[in-house]
Parts: sequence; structure tokens; C-alpha cells
Amino acid sequence: MTTLLVIAKEPLPGRVKTRLTPPFTPREAAALAEAALADTLRAVAAAPARRRVLVLDGEPGPWLPPGFDVVPQCPGGLDARLADAFGRCSGPALLIGMDTPQVTPELLGADFAGCDAYFGPAEDGGFWALGLAEPDPGLLRGVPMSTPATGAVQRARLVAAGLRVRELPRLRDVDTVADAEAVAALAPDGRFARRLARCAAATRR
Repeated sequence: MTTLLVIAKEPLPGRVKTRLTPPFTPREAAALAEAALADTLRAVAAAPARRRVLVLDGEPGPWLPPGFDVVPQCPGGLDARLADAFGRCSGPALLIGMDTPQVTPELLGADFAGCDAYFGPAEDGGFWALGLAEPDPGLLRGVPMSTPATGAVQRARLVAAGLRVRELPRLRDVDTVADAEAVAALAPDGRFARRLARCAAATRR
């Protein structure tokens, strides 16, 4: 079975979802980040997996459900941190971030029969998921992160390595308020959508 990895930051005010400020306060933005992370972890907890790992920058909090191993992120850029996360795995692994709280357990049921890699493109040009049947950190090191070309470069790396790539649905990351509203509409029963509604109501007052 597959190891499911979640790479995340501890949801502290001023350190996460800073593009939501304004209109929200840093504390509200952190609460939204915590809700997104909680929804993501809940989906991962419900998906079939050999092991579930939270690769965390910071300290775990009450938002962490049982059943996860917690490991620290290594120093360096995001490409180095993603590479290190895969380097800790000895078998098939699928990695996602904390920015897609609309993710479902069904999307995470990676079966590598007939493929060597999974690639989940994000609407902003990045990627929300990456799966490798045989984790190779070298496939991630040096990929420029947080650019409109990140996803294209990463996918090209997989293809150039001769891997058979299976596409996952394109999802929208939560970076801006418009992203948050669109994602909440896709998962209206989630913790993220409920928290966004409360923050928006507080802003209107």
C-alpha cells in the first residue's frame, strides 16, 4: 500500500495564508489555514494507506487526528523539503499539501498498477499532489517552486525520467479570498467552509 504524505506549516498568525490579509486579520487567516489543514488530514485519515505522515514546519496541535507520524521539514527551499519527504519513504508514496481542503479520500487512493507516478495539477500552474511508485528525491530537487510553470516543469521531469504518469483532477489551491470562496463552495460541509463563513460574517460587522 501507499504512504500518504502531507506537507504543512503550523497554522500560526502571520506565518500562513498571508495573502488572505486583508480582508481577514492574521488570526483569522491562521484559523482558515488550520481549518484547511484539518479537512486535509481528515481526508487522508479516511483514505487507504500503509502509513500516514505529516511533514511539518512547526509543532503539532489539537487539529492533528490520531494515526499520523509527524516528522520535521528539512531546511531549504520547497523543492528540497519535498525531496526530503519522499526520501524518507521506502515504497510507493503520494504527497499533498494543506491548500486543497476540498480533497476527498477517493482522490487519494493511489494504485500504481500500470503507472509509475501520479500528478495532480493545480489551477495556479503548480501541483497539489505528486505520487511516486519508487520515490526519487532527485526528481524534485531544482524544480522552481511557486511559479506559474512549476507544474509543467515537475511533470516534464517525470516524463523525462521515463515514468508513466497518471493524471489526477485539476484542483484549486487556497491562496486568495477568491480561491477560498470557490473552494468552500465545492466542499460546503467542511470545516474550512464553516470557518470562512464565520470570518466573512465578522468582517462585515
